[in-house]
Amino acid sequence: MGALAVALVAGAVVAVPTETAEAAGARGGNVVYLTFDDGPSPTYTPRILSILNRYGVHATFFEIGENVAAHPSLTAQVARQGHSVQNHSWSHPDLRRLSPASFNSQVGDTDRAIRAQTGRTPKCLRPPYGAVNGAVRSRAAALGKEVVLWSVDPADWSRPGAAAIRSRVLRNVRPGSVILLHDGGGDRSQTAAALPDILSTLKARGYGFATLC
Repeated sequence: MGALAVALVAGAVVAVPTETAEAAGARGGNVVYLTFDDGPSPTYTPRILSILNRYGVHATFFEIGENVAAHPSLTAQVARQGHSVQNHSWSHPDLRRLSPASFNSQVGDTDRAIRAQTGRTPKCLRPPYGAVNGAVRSRAAALGKEVVLWSVDPADWSRPGAAAIRSRVLRNVRPGSVILLHDGGGDRSQTAAALPDILSTLKARGYGFATLC
């Protein structure tokens, strides 16, 4: 999975990918990069967008192609509100296990679905599960894609509670951090509940927010 860093999450030491965080940190300033995976969701994406709008924060949404196809107006709304919409594959497979043709289909079909709603072709690919190897990297590069991972993972997908999500983000964040959260793929009510405190606290600490890609 490339370069790794060690972070303390929920009392356990875990390895998290750092390539993107390092690149982001090199851009300078107390900037963090908020990212959301697995949407769009008709239940949670509008709630997340409302919170981001309230705090004047822009984020990067890594969207699943089949969800874009099912809820195209939501993808259009994400882009219209100034957020970045990027590629998270069509159906969330482990890209390491796909044939070249299947890989190209997963990425290309998602590109087309997103472009139809935003007018832009995604420049970045976030492999599902963070599952990366040499084949994934080379195939992504052949399609003109930068592989984007993360450096702060509060495991919000496991629904540990809004307080735990908030604490894990704020304890591990630093300038250049790429924060992984979710607006789709299940019940994301805890993520939505934690988000206002995360944003207000980071702003109080002097952080700004930017989009990737």
